[in-house]
Amino acid sequence: MVSLAQLSNELGESLRPAVPGPVPGLQLSGVHVSELADPGAYLEGGELLLTTGIPLGGTADAVDEYVQRLAAKGVAALGLGLGEGLDSVPPELVRACSAAGVELLVVPDGVPFLDVSRMFWELASRSDQAGLIANLGTQTALARATMRADALPSVVRGLAQALGGWVAYLPASDGTEATVWPASALSLLPHLKQETARLNVAGTHSAATFWLHGTPVVEYPILVRGRIDGFLAIGSGRTLTKADRQIIMTVCVLLALKAQQREELRGTTAALGSVVAKLIARGQVEAARLVADDGKIGPLPERVRVLAVRSPTADALPALAGVLSRLQRAEGGPLPAAAVTTCMLRYHDDAVGYFLLDVRQVELAAGNPQGDGKEDAEFAAWTGGKGSIAPAGAASGPAATDIETAAAWTEPLTLEDVAGAMSAVHRAAVAAPAGTLVDLDADDEARADAWVAALAGYSRAELLETVAAYLRHQGRWEDAARHLKVHRNSLRHRMAVAERLLGVELDDPDVAAHLWLALRRHGL
Repeated sequence: MVSLAQLSNELGESLRPAVPGPVPGLQLSGVHVSELADPGAYLEGGELLLTTGIPLGGTADAVDEYVQRLAAKGVAALGLGLGEGLDSVPPELVRACSAAGVELLVVPDGVPFLDVSRMFWELASRSDQAGLIANLGTQTALARATMRADALPSVVRGLAQALGGWVAYLPASDGTEATVWPASALSLLPHLKQETARLNVAGTHSAATFWLHGTPVVEYPILVRGRIDGFLAIGSGRTLTKADRQIIMTVCVLLALKAQQREELRGTTAALGSVVAKLIARGQVEAARLVADDGKIGPLPERVRVLAVRSPTADALPALAGVLSRLQRAEGGPLPAAAVTTCMLRYHDDAVGYFLLDVRQVELAAGNPQGDGKEDAEFAAWTGGKGSIAPAGAASGPAATDIETAAAWTEPLTLEDVAGAMSAVHRAAVAAPAGTLVDLDADDEARADAWVAALAGYSRAELLETVAAYLRHQGRWEDAARHLKVHRNSLRHRMAVAERLLGVELDDPDVAAHLWLALRRHGL
């Protein structure tokens, strides 16, 4: 904008103060010429009003009323042109302007009002051009920052420096760290997160303002396809100008585009990972390697553990890590959730999600049992915030869970051996009791011995004798029930309980054979 001091300085004696002294740096919204006694209807406020003095005719009271009307409208200054109606500045006009806070200047005889107007617009043009150049320079720098590897920190820092305040970007998803600049604003994060959580729950899709430590904070949602990806919080410590808001909106667009690019990249990577995993699961390992190389999703692991999880939909796969970290295992600690989170080789088929976990990543994740703090959020996402499940590593037994999911995983396999293990891990996952993770890494004899121990340890029914009788009579219900002296329906109920406990189907010939041999080893 153009100030009154700038305009007077450029015009020199063509626009001088009526009372000798410095001209204030009031910002002018425009220059207007009017000889009306009440020009308020044509003014917006902040103008330099030029007049030859026609409205000043009459008494001192009339002059006071005229100046009061100008002040009420917000006129910044009054310029009196001499020579046409007045040869000097009336004293009553000087007093009235001083009392009303309206600056009074003089345009000498022979100086056209057009010179004043022309100079104002010339200065405005220079100011706008300089502001535009600076604005474009800032926006260009921010656009370049989004292309860097550390795009988010660079953009946040650049915006904060441009505004002379602090800026924070808070992702809408839980578990992801916020980005703040400068570091001195980190202490504001707890309060910012509270406000952001409130806005996120409300689904606010427009800018919101709230007060923090006595200063206003403006928060803008970053939208990707109508979904909130994060929030840009700004504390400038001053009133934002139009140019500031333009820069902020540019940053919002840049961050939204960057988020959309990340989302599209994740989608493409997930699709390629799904194709590669399916090829491996079907025995097409060489084809899987070619697709992985062409898709640039990295070299395939040499050995994997196949994890099968009961999953209602493919969309639920990303949230499984938090659930799996709470599933019970017969022995050992919980499944390393971080290995599931980072796994790209995964797909969904027939209500079961499959993960081909890199053995090296599993071992690394197992060395960090605390994880990265995202599992609680993922578990809440899976259960809708209502689920409860027995703590990871709890003793075996019925899981305290409100979610119907279970999982099974294999021992470490080469990629060529994966196809041969898919049927077994699928059956184990489907049959596993809710809230449990079944290990298939033991040899058949050890696994069968564990089944016998589990049946013997079940106290609410004689499952061990029931299963032994059923297998001894080769699955004939009548003969087994007669041997046990129970009704057929009671026998069926016990067998169903046994299958849920073991996580296997006892009519499977392989299962039945190994279990029968284990029963014989235990003297049954």
